[in-house]
Amino acid sequence: MKLKKLQFGGSVRLLVLLLYVVSSVYSQEGSAANDAAVMQELKKRINPPSSLGWNDPDPCKWGKVQCTKDGRVTRIQIGNQGLKGSLPPNLNNLTELVVFEVQNNGLTGSLPSFSGLDSLQSLLLNNNGFTSIPTDFFDGLTSLQSVYLDKNQFSPWSIPESLKSATSIQTFSAVSANITGTIPDFFDAFASLTNLHLSFNSLEGPLPSSFSGSQIQSLWLNGLKGRLNGSIAVIQNMTQLTELWLQGNAFSGPLPDFSGLSQLQNCSVRDNSLTGPVPNSLVNLPSLKEVILTNNFLQGPTPKFPSSVQVDMLADTNSFCLSQPGVPCDSRVNTLLAVAKDVGYPREFAENWKGNDPCSPWMGITCDGGNITVLNFQKMGLTGTISPNYSSITSLQKLILANNNLIGTIPNELALLPNLRELDVSNNQLYGKIPPFKSNVLLKTQGNVNIGKDNPPPPAPGTPSGSTPGSSDGGGGGQTHANGGKKSSTGVVVGSVIGGVCAAAVLAGLFVFCLYRTKHKRSGRVQSPHTVVIHPHHSGSDQDAVKITIAGSSVNGGDSCGSSSAPGDLHIVEAGNMVISIQVLRDVTNNFSEVNILGRGGFGTVYKGELHDGTKMAVKRMESGVMSEKGLDEFKSEIAVLTKVRHRHLVTLLGYCLDGNERLLVYEYMPQGTLSRYLFNWKEEGLKPLEWTRRLTIALDVARGVEYLHGLAQQSFIHRDLKPSNILLGDDMRAKVADFGLVRLAPDGKASVVTRLAGTFGYLAPEYAVTGRVTTKIDVFSFGVILMELITGRKALDESQPEESMHLVPWFRRMHINKETFRKAIDPTVDLDEETLSSVSIVAELAGHCCAREPHQRPDMGHAVNVLSSLAELWKPAEVDEDEIYGIDYDMSLPQAVKKWQALEGMSGIDGSSSYLASSDNTQTSIPTRPSGFADSFTSADGR
Repeated sequence: MKLKKLQFGGSVRLLVLLLYVVSSVYSQEGSAANDAAVMQELKKRINPPSSLGWNDPDPCKWGKVQCTKDGRVTRIQIGNQGLKGSLPPNLNNLTELVVFEVQNNGLTGSLPSFSGLDSLQSLLLNNNGFTSIPTDFFDGLTSLQSVYLDKNQFSPWSIPESLKSATSIQTFSAVSANITGTIPDFFDAFASLTNLHLSFNSLEGPLPSSFSGSQIQSLWLNGLKGRLNGSIAVIQNMTQLTELWLQGNAFSGPLPDFSGLSQLQNCSVRDNSLTGPVPNSLVNLPSLKEVILTNNFLQGPTPKFPSSVQVDMLADTNSFCLSQPGVPCDSRVNTLLAVAKDVGYPREFAENWKGNDPCSPWMGITCDGGNITVLNFQKMGLTGTISPNYSSITSLQKLILANNNLIGTIPNELALLPNLRELDVSNNQLYGKIPPFKSNVLLKTQGNVNIGKDNPPPPAPGTPSGSTPGSSDGGGGGQTHANGGKKSSTGVVVGSVIGGVCAAAVLAGLFVFCLYRTKHKRSGRVQSPHTVVIHPHHSGSDQDAVKITIAGSSVNGGDSCGSSSAPGDLHIVEAGNMVISIQVLRDVTNNFSEVNILGRGGFGTVYKGELHDGTKMAVKRMESGVMSEKGLDEFKSEIAVLTKVRHRHLVTLLGYCLDGNERLLVYEYMPQGTLSRYLFNWKEEGLKPLEWTRRLTIALDVARGVEYLHGLAQQSFIHRDLKPSNILLGDDMRAKVADFGLVRLAPDGKASVVTRLAGTFGYLAPEYAVTGRVTTKIDVFSFGVILMELITGRKALDESQPEESMHLVPWFRRMHINKETFRKAIDPTVDLDEETLSSVSIVAELAGHCCAREPHQRPDMGHAVNVLSSLAELWKPAEVDEDEIYGIDYDMSLPQAVKKWQALEGMSGIDGSSSYLASSDNTQTSIPTRPSGFADSFTSADGR
């Protein structure tokens, strides 16, 4: 009986084991069958080429597919196969999938969810046309190490919370993937993340604090059109960084301490609003190979990096005190920068404190004999603390810091200033005891509710900072002396009376002014000039008020210019709308004298104008006979664009005038005229041909100007008429893009917009010439043609050449086929050595990409800037190039204004003394041959 039981038990166990084996076999066969069904669906949707060999019924025998021994699909690697179609929605049934690669194809439609694929390690979906990504895309991808989503056409999406499931992620790359929202603050959860590439998206807001201490080595956040902002202080804690790209944003404040970033090799922060000195920790970083600091407001001495570091910082595009690297600033400048440090190096200081002499003058600073006597920083929105470094300015008599958001205490060091007569810190958020100032110091502390208290109490909910205190220890104003800090009640009474009288006077003045403006608007006619007394809010007293004559203008009438002007007011521009009196323009051009003609264009003549103080300008006068609706549109377009954009490589509009049939635009004066003079007419005009380094720098200047138009300005614009005759040169041979009459707003995303065909034949992109549809890529094409002209010295369309070489683009492509013919195509005036030839060849490659037949094959202008900036020799400009230096600064006292005008006399290359020269090239009348196959012949790697 016992034996039978044992035999029965053994039979049961054997049966169970048999059933398990059978079920496992059936399960494996079923899973393999499921995988095969998914693969057949994939094949059906993408229609693979026969070269892949996807004809066998067993997908494990297909090309670029790998399976386990039991038929489970583990790898699908079908990138770069020219595939079309879409992906099946059931791809996440391939539960053993480890690698999925479909990059660089033409796949479209929605991405399927990959959720639950816990074996998936590599996912390459970049460079396709996928349109959406599911929210659960990353759920359960615990083994995922790298994902590439770059350059797809996703509808706007945010990085989902589900990404946190991918705890093994090493590379997350989603460049140009239409990501919106803020950068999520969970990147400290990824212990292995080394590459985070999010360039050219629509991310906004600050850098997340979770970057601090992360393992990220390569961080790309460039080209986000100024949407990322705030401080970059968190970078100093990203100690594993080797590559940092933050260019093209709106980051502000100082550069952080780089001493902990011992592996950093490439650092680009150009085109931001960074301020303060460049820290020595960056200059002396041993690992550093490349640094790009251009287009910020960096201050202090121009840093001198080691010769082993490739540097792009262009001193004139920052606010360095001197252009020579390594030369220390004036001691007064160093002291003011130390003061600015405690308030975070405000941008307003950085924009207006340029040069090495703070008495030149700088904003808010008054000097006497080279000594700083007044610092007036009221109403500047300053945050931070009052710097004890003010005590180093021993000549200081008045320090005005009223109406800001300063916190902390009044430093005791300020009481040691030997010449101090007045300190105004009213209406801040200061606290603590008042230092023992001398009895002759006028101290104003009212509006600081906690002044006199040892510690600041927490602010009451809903209480605005700077509200007038209700208690006696809140600081009521008047004088505080060293002997106990008592307030003078007499001073309070006198101050109240004077304040009341002043308030009444102001109200009466406002009433009279409003009455005058009402009559002015009702009349609908141009009024004679009137004089306004401006009291600069940064001046020390009312004695510094400036009398300024402003030309009258009709608000609703047809005229926008004053009809007359006093002889002594030739340089006065109406505040607010840039309107200049017609009489002013007649005077400065000697009544539009023939001898002052700089050039003629399709819609008028450009005259040289000169103010009585020697300041030069260029006046573009539209011919009344050709002022058609089209011409008027171009006139309005140029004003609309140039009042919205400002860049050192875009010509500056100083003002305009509409007076009857007169239509006039006033530009800065560019003494060397157009690039076309130096490329095509240098012999006739007795000029020297451009050496290659000059051509490179001019190309880089133009690229930066157009890059700004396309993506860095507040709105994106398409120029539509880039050509050498619209590129102007200053005395330092630095270039600016001009002629914005054909500019159009760029459409959002990759969309195009249909416009009336305009521009110049020879520079027109083929798709624009044929369809009239424009994107920013038509400017890229025109820029490519300009590069070819710089290389060859030949015109885009030269009817003096044989028919087969008349059109530059196709001829250039043929000549670039081999080195021998290409060398013959280079301008013979270029002195070719091995290094120059190498540089020319790289630019030729870039030109070919820019002139690719298909718009999507052309790079963005940012790529052109990167390529050219790595080649261009950067030398010191002949003259200073400052923004917004012309006109009248209403925050400046009269003596300061006089000194500023005197300092500008005789200078060129400066806004306000530097020139517009009209395009004199005749428009051609034949559309160039449609070039084909350009992109195939130029195969350089993407510069990004």
